[in-house]
Amino acid sequence: MIEIRELTKRYGEVAVVDGLSFTAEAGRVTGLLGPEGAGKTTTLRLLLGLSSPTAGSAAIGGREFFDHPPGPREVGALLDTHGVYCRHVGNTAQEWLIGLARRYGLPRGRVDQVLEEVGLTEAEHRRVGTFSLGMRHRLGIACALLADPPVLVFDEPLNGLDHRGLVWARNLFRRLADEGRTVLVSGQPPIELAGLAEDLVVVAGGRRVEGRRAALLLGGDSRPRVQVRTPDFAVLAELLADTGASVVLNEDQSLTVTGLTAQGIGDIAFLNVVPVHELAPEVPGR
Repeated sequence: MIEIRELTKRYGEVAVVDGLSFTAEAGRVTGLLGPEGAGKTTTLRLLLGLSSPTAGSAAIGGREFFDHPPGPREVGALLDTHGVYCRHVGNTAQEWLIGLARRYGLPRGRVDQVLEEVGLTEAEHRRVGTFSLGMRHRLGIACALLADPPVLVFDEPLNGLDHRGLVWARNLFRRLADEGRTVLVSGQPPIELAGLAEDLVVVAGGRRVEGRRAALLLGGDSRPRVQVRTPDFAVLAELLADTGASVVLNEDQSLTVTGLTAQGIGDIAFLNVVPVHELAPEVPGR
C-alpha cells in the first residue's frame, strides 16, 4: 500500500505539491491524473526517495524512503525513459536487461520472461537507439518488473503507445493488480488511464481536486491536438516529447500530438531537418 499524507514540496515560495493526500491500495490500479505541471512527477519522486519533502509524508508499506530510494525488489518504477534512452542507445534491449539482472542478482531466465511480458521478444536484439517512444516505455516497464516487486510506480507510461499498446497496458496493469500488487500510474487527462484505473486521484496545481472540477479535468482538454505524418516518426516523436507534448504513435505510423500547435510542430521539425508530409489540427467538436 502507498500512503501520501499532507505531502508538500516547495521551491522557494512556489508549492509544486501542496498538502496532497491519497492512498493506493494493494490489489488495485490507482491513477494519478492531472494536467502538465500538476505536481504528479514531483509526487512520485518524493515517494521514491529521489527528493525530500518540505512537509508531510509518503510511505510504501509503512516505510518512508526519503533520500534513500527503495531497492528493485521492493518497488519497480518507470520515471524517465528519455534519460535511460540516452545512456543505452548502443545497447540491445536484451543486453540492457541482462546487465540489470546481474546487478540485482537475478537469474538470466528472468530477462526472457519480462521481455515476453512486455511484448519485446522479437525486438530483444535491436539497439535501444532504434526504439520508438512506445517501445522505450515497454522496455522501461520491463525494467520495473525485472525483480518482481510488490509495488509498481509508473509515470505516464502510456505515452507513445498505439491502440493495441494501450489495450496491452490495460491488461498488464490489471493482471499485476490482480496478483496483489500495488500499481500507481500517472497520466494527463483526457487519457485512457481514466478507464483503466479502479481508483482515480485528480490533481491540479499540486492539490487534489474533486467533484465538479475533477470531472471537468477528466472530461476535456483545451490543449491543441494535431495529426502528423512524417517518414521519420520515431525521431520527431522524440523531439516533440522532449518539449513536454504528449505523443501517441498510431497503427498507421502517424502521430497524434497533444500540447503543441501545428505551427510549433512545424518549427521543431524544420529546425531539426525532419520532413513532414501532413499537419492536421483537430477541430473541437468534430
